Amino acid sequence: MGVTISRAETSTPPPPEAPASAASPPTSSGLPPVEDDELPCPVKYEEMQREAMFSLKPEMFEGCRFDITKPLNQKFALTHSVFMGSVEVPHAQAGQVIKVPGSTYEFGANLIDSKVMLIGRILTDGRMSGRIKYDFNDQFSTKLQCQLTNEEHYSQAMLDVDYKGLDCQSQLKLGNNAFYGFNYIQSVTKNLALGGEAFWLGHQRKSGFGLAARHDSEEGHVSTLQVASTGLVSLSYWHKVSEKVALASDFMYNWNTRESTASVGYDYMFRNCRLRGKIDQSGVVSAFLEEKLNVGITFLLSGEIDHVKKDYKFGFGLTVGE
Repeated sequence: MGVTISRAETSTPPPPEAPASAASPPTSSGLPPVEDDELPCPVKYEEMQREAMFSLKPEMFEGCRFDITKPLNQKFALTHSVFMGSVEVPHAQAGQVIKVPGSTYEFGANLIDSKVMLIGRILTDGRMSGRIKYDFNDQFSTKLQCQLTNEEHYSQAMLDVDYKGLDCQSQLKLGNNAFYGFNYIQSVTKNLALGGEAFWLGHQRKSGFGLAARHDSEEGHVSTLQVASTGLVSLSYWHKVSEKVALASDFMYNWNTRESTASVGYDYMFRNCRLRGKIDQSGVVSAFLEEKLNVGITFLLSGEIDHVKKDYKFGFGLTVGE
């Protein structure tokens, strides 16, 4: 984004123009180089809170979990996952859940190329999931996600078409049950991006929209605000203390039900491990540890304590392969 200044007629003659050889050379793509005053490309609208969510919401689990990734070549790999533990099932009474012991085995295959990504998973209970992503060029890409189950009305499919501009990103969503959605985010300054979204659910005859803002400071701190017509207000803040330490917090308020949730957490990088933890408004304390034992071998430790409900969840696991 340049600024054009018109020359006013003065008595002083204008300075001589720079020769053509002194002009900025084009980049390898044939486009002129990016100027300092050009706006950066923002993150995707659906990834607006990615830094805070990564610190506050790790993949907690209860029981034991083992994940193995076996690469067959540079593009193709097979995955095996075994889980043994408890699964929470909602009870008929509101606000209560019961724990049901269970175990699952998941087999998967990954095909990743420079433009194509194919991921498939199948579980012993009959559930199947798949993801296909294809990059047409640097600006346009598409993604298809689907999940098939034996239970009626639980199978889902979603098609995304993404556009990435120099200072904006947009996405079109098409899903089953006549779902249509669109979101757009635009950088208005070097540190501030504004966006919005809208959706229509045909089978339920419902629609909604939302607005959002994201601010990235020069030091790397990120703060976000999202407001939706459904009555939800969400705020998050991620503070980079140092290269190894980060703090995060989030707050969500539902205007219709007058309910709110909040949590604060940390993300600490040790030499060979990563520790993430948080505490929420109910006093629930949780922590998630990832420790590299060797090249391609990671030990997982998950813990969550709810003193009020006397609910304790602990898990450990092992991940082999990158």
